[in-house]
Amino acid sequence: HLATSLPLPSERDHLRPRIDLIAFMIDIKSKYSLKNVEASLAHVDASFFLGKVCFLVTGVGRVNYCSVEMNAIWKLGEVYCSPVLFCELELEGIRVATAQRLVRMLQICAGHIPGVSALCFGSLMRNSADD
Repeated sequence: HLATSLPLPSERDHLRPRIDLIAFMIDIKSKYSLKNVEASLAHVDASFFLGKVCFLVTGVGRVNYCSVEMNAIWKLGEVYCSPVLFCELELEGIRVATAQRLVRMLQICAGHIPGVSALCFGSLMRNSADD
């Protein structure tokens, strides 16, 4: 399901599939993008922050046009114990690699990879970012 912000409308809750992963997209060129994500975070159940949330930062190839402080993005990942992924959507190779990474994360979060839990994977993602 794609949404521009949270909370999701409740009138079709019974038709909505289970949510296994929430990827918050932040456009580094838009302060509104970060503010929208920050406002949406209040509507996410705390249990999702146990490995089922990530922040996907786009536009990183254009550092000259940054409107968002990188420290604010890193702080989101830290505060919500969630990995931060960086992507340049205009470069096909990076876009494809990021999509594959997100699909793999989704497979883990949905329980389709035996022996790996979302919580364990999220912990590994955070630890690798710290190195």
